Amino acid sequence: MSVVLYHHPYSRAANVLWMLEEVGIEYELRFVDMMAGAQKQPEFVALNPMGKLPILTDSGLVVTESAAIGLYLADRYASGRLAPALDDPARGTYLRWSLFAPSVIEPGAMAKLSKWDFKPSQAGWGSFEAMMVAMESALKGRDFVLGDRFSMADVIFGGTLRYMLRFKLIEPTPLFSDYAGRLGNRAALQKSDSINARIAEEHGLKMG
Repeated sequence: MSVVLYHHPYSRAANVLWMLEEVGIEYELRFVDMMAGAQKQPEFVALNPMGKLPILTDSGLVVTESAAIGLYLADRYASGRLAPALDDPARGTYLRWSLFAPSVIEPGAMAKLSKWDFKPSQAGWGSFEAMMVAMESALKGRDFVLGDRFSMADVIFGGTLRYMLRFKLIEPTPLFSDYAGRLGNRAALQKSDSINARIAEEHGLKMG
């Protein structure tokens, strides 16, 4: 199998599984026992010096960071379907919100949760309130980030939002809840959720 995802259902690799199902290629899952610290072992650190999941390999190529993995998979295996073509103006919006998720939503939500003391003007993610307004602007009047067109940006941005809603890190406004509901209707997401739940059960893990 050329594409391998090193996976744990409690990690960001769970969302990468959705990416793979949307792309529709064959892949292999390799469970990594994070609770035992397996991701910190030398063979994994050789793949990702951060000692973190997800890690995806494709015929010897190593890709880490979930947003990067999503963009890579869409460009290589679903260009024009899940990724706008290089000369498509929609690609700017696609990249904008794909990268907004890890660079703004994740640290912004963590800063609020952990009550970090910082100056929003000096932080790349700004204030939580500005972040929320920006997220709403990405979805207002649209079914998906690109309007009526589903893309990998929705897996990255939407996957992050689904996580934040699930663990009550972001308020479930009607706009966000409706969007999450549309994503939840996708067959690829339903299948990946089922696989993650099955793997958690096989390894005696309780899905939160």
